[in-house]
Amino acid sequence: MSEQLFSRVKRLVSGGVNSLVDAVENVSPETVMKEAIREVESATDEVRDELGRVLANKHLASRRLMDANTRHETLSEQIEMAVKEGRDDLAEAAISRQMDIESQMPILETAVSDASSQEVELEGYIEALQARRREMEEELSAYKESRAASDTLTADGDPAASGTAERKVNKAERAFDRVMRDATGMPGSAGGSRKDGAKLAELETLARSNRIKERLAAAKAAGTENTK
Repeated sequence: MSEQLFSRVKRLVSGGVNSLVDAVENVSPETVMKEAIREVESATDEVRDELGRVLANKHLASRRLMDANTRHETLSEQIEMAVKEGRDDLAEAAISRQMDIESQMPILETAVSDASSQEVELEGYIEALQARRREMEEELSAYKESRAASDTLTADGDPAASGTAERKVNKAERAFDRVMRDATGMPGSAGGSRKDGAKLAELETLARSNRIKERLAAAKAAGTENTK
């Protein structure tokens, strides 16, 4: 994944949705929130495209590696037959070809392994962006509800409903404030303390690292098994 796309995903997931609009104060809060959601969706599509390219490269490298293993095994059988027939010239030609294949196989194995690691990483980015979008959609919905409650209160003028409506408005506005802080690059959180958020982020990173290592070990094991 390009450094530019990586930086964009990191910015969106971490909450710093800056530069969405030229001047936040000149547009409605709902417009800002919708624009933020659209940017997250756009970034998700870009990561999906990148994932598609990685999967295509992985498939190609895997296929070439499989063909190389098959060809290597066939040459081994041909070498054995040539030796039995006393055709050292044919055996030498087959051995030469085998050596060429053997020099390519580590590169192909690395390509498959790297693609697998990138696949896991990109899938993690997509999940994180989707989670971020859901959070922002919930906050947008809460903001709309707060506006509707406020409008109803203004129209009805019912004192009994004032306390409840005001609490709803304040709750939604606090949720919106978090998005606004994100839109201006200020730190914010969709829930829980920053300390808990940091711990969860560290735990997610650790879990992802373990998954990558497991995939890498599996890819190496498969590559080793195929060369036997």
